[in-house]
This record gives sequence, C-alpha cells and structure tokens, in this order.
Amino acid sequence: MKILSARIHGYLDIAVIAALVLAPTLLGFGGRAASLCYVLAGLHAALTALTAYPLGWLKVIPFPVHGGLEAVMAPALIAAPWLVGFARVPTARVFFVAAGVALAVVWLITDYKSTVPGAHDELHGGHVAT
Repeated sequence: MKILSARIHGYLDIAVIAALVLAPTLLGFGGRAASLCYVLAGLHAALTALTAYPLGWLKVIPFPVHGGLEAVMAPALIAAPWLVGFARVPTARVFFVAAGVALAVVWLITDYKSTVPGAHDELHGGHVAT
C-alpha cells in the first residue's frame, strides 16, 4: 500500500536529516557512529535538495531514483554497526538498526511514482503541481 505522497516523504526526509545531526548528542555516542551520522546527514541533505519532488530545490534526481537509493540504504543502515565497527555501542547500534527498519517501512509505503505527470498526489487534489 503506497500511502505516502512525495510531499509527505519530503517532510520525512527533513526529519531524517535532523535526526542524523542530533542523534549523537541526544543519545550520547561519538566516534565512528557519530561521524557516520554527520556524513549521512550531509548526503541525505544533498539528495533531498537534488530530488525532483515538491521539497527538492534543484530537481535533477527523479523521485523513483531517490527511492532506489533508499532501498539500498535501509539494509546498509541496519548492517552499519557491524560494518563500520561500533556494534558494541548499544545506543548507536539501536539507532542505526531502528533507522534502517524505519527507512524500509517508509520505502514500502511511499508512492515513488507520485511525481510522474498524471499520477495521484492527494495533497494536490489528484493532480501534480507543476
């Protein structure tokens, strides 16, 4: 069931960027886990700014490509504590596993075709704003 529009997904992208920036301080972890959070926040901010959807600025990356990148990132986030070497830091491990699971759920319920002309976008009365 694809219940999230591109606009709502964009708002979630902004929340993800904020969560990645704030997590190390709020959850009290540093080192590799914190560095990875900051790098991912920057990359996600760039992806958000470049995506062709309502909250994108430059609109050069098609929204379905954005979705494809997120499909790859969900399992990568889950594996990150072991791949990057901070699995023994409980708060960082739980944060990254939870973030990966959340991203997978968002990926499953987002309508990545909602920015295609003629596609349904419930925030625009069934029409995509141009």
